Amino acid sequence: MDRSKSVVPVRVGVVGLGRFGRLHALTLAGLGDVELVGLVARRRGSLEALQQELPGIPGWTDLEQAVAVSGAEAWVVACSTDQHVAVTRTLLRAGRTVLLEKPISASLADAESLAPWVAAESANLMLGHIVLFNSEFRQLRDEVSRRGRPAYIDCVRHRPATIVRDFPGENPLQAAMIHDLYAVQVLLGGEEPRRFAAQFHRTAGGDVDLALAQLEWSSGTLASFAASYLTPGGMPPRGFDRMEVFGEGWAARITPNPRPLEVWDERAQWPLALEIRTEASGPTGMMAEELRTFCRVVRGLESVPAGATYEAALQTQRWMHRLELAAEEGRI
Repeated sequence: MDRSKSVVPVRVGVVGLGRFGRLHALTLAGLGDVELVGLVARRRGSLEALQQELPGIPGWTDLEQAVAVSGAEAWVVACSTDQHVAVTRTLLRAGRTVLLEKPISASLADAESLAPWVAAESANLMLGHIVLFNSEFRQLRDEVSRRGRPAYIDCVRHRPATIVRDFPGENPLQAAMIHDLYAVQVLLGGEEPRRFAAQFHRTAGGDVDLALAQLEWSSGTLASFAASYLTPGGMPPRGFDRMEVFGEGWAARITPNPRPLEVWDERAQWPLALEIRTEASGPTGMMAEELRTFCRVVRGLESVPAGATYEAALQTQRWMHRLELAAEEGRI
């Protein structure tokens, strides 16, 4: 491929300035060969708050106006899940390349409705799954490739119990377990499971605070998943993650959240929950690697990586849909 294409900075905008949108914007602002040219939020206050950290970056509350005048050729979509499809459709129809934070949508039908605007091989749409760019997971992929297909994979992803109160109706299957479903999909080369089972635990108020799931493949591989909103206040603020993989004569474990830096004063702290640093002098970690990859995709220097294509996202969305049905109806 023609590496000279990377000389001209990729002009990128960000839609949605919540926790992850802010991290995307700060990371993009520090990357070489990238020019952050626009910020879009629903509220003017969100724009002004981030513009204090990124002075000089223009912002809008009207997406179509931002697309028309910002000059952005690519966009990161990190707004609320219920706006993902509408925002992404607007950008794809305008001929822009999009990095869309997971999941595509809470609805499988809505996710599938984007298909007419997605280019062949998902060349204009990359899904944002930073787990795929985490250094431990990338090494785990290499180990699986070298050592052979796993017999069993166990994924655990627990988050603070306060989420039930702060984000009523948010299901940990869609908000947390999705990361591990994508990771397992990549480890197993996108092979479709033959059996699905799932269970929900609910609070006294009826909210789901624990999702369990089990998948089985025709090859014999089994995988189990647990995702919850159960960790108490004394644990790390982003809960904890763990993945264990067992094969013939080997096993591996990664614990990517929190990172192994701990600080103590009047209480324990885990200041680096995720492998993300956003220094203007040079961002590092999994978000920086994801955005570097996205910019190479925009320039045509590489294809959307395995696990981050629209087709892969739809497959995982269908898995979640079947697991939700299994949990609600008590069937496989």
